[in-house]
Amino acid sequence: MTILENWRTLAYGDGLDDKAREELWSNYFVVEKGIYEQILSAPETVVEGTVKELAEKYGTDVQTMTGFLDGINESLKGYENPIDTMDEDTVVKIEIDPEKLYYNMVEAKAEWLYGLPQWEQLLPEEKKKELYKKQKASGTIVKGPKIGRNDPCPCGSGKKYKKCCGKNA
Repeated sequence: MTILENWRTLAYGDGLDDKAREELWSNYFVVEKGIYEQILSAPETVVEGTVKELAEKYGTDVQTMTGFLDGINESLKGYENPIDTMDEDTVVKIEIDPEKLYYNMVEAKAEWLYGLPQWEQLLPEEKKKELYKKQKASGTIVKGPKIGRNDPCPCGSGKKYKKCCGKNA
């Protein structure tokens, strides 16, 4: 089992009972916030090293670092780390795309992350609002206008909707 598979089994699967899983996530969120505070304090810095080296750098274990790398992978500039196959000696790189990262944090409903004070220096308030609205709108389903039973059928037959496609509706 890869490190990522092990992490996902514990975090999302049957690897732990409810209490242990809750404790795992509580600890993870503290570590995650600390790593993001450091990364966002120097956003232009590209962080590179093995998974094990990054875990040591950020004061955590390899498995938690793997969970972090899994979470940030879609927010990187133009590439993704090989999280599915990596082990503790795999060299990875963290070079964030601030707009992607903010958007993904909003999508994850991680207010403790997109509300970090480091964002004040990184993105203007208008940009944060724009990204927030864009993400929230992406989940909104917009229905088309309702077709009345006596309206012409939208299939183009020329019949009334009730005598055509609306017959079985």
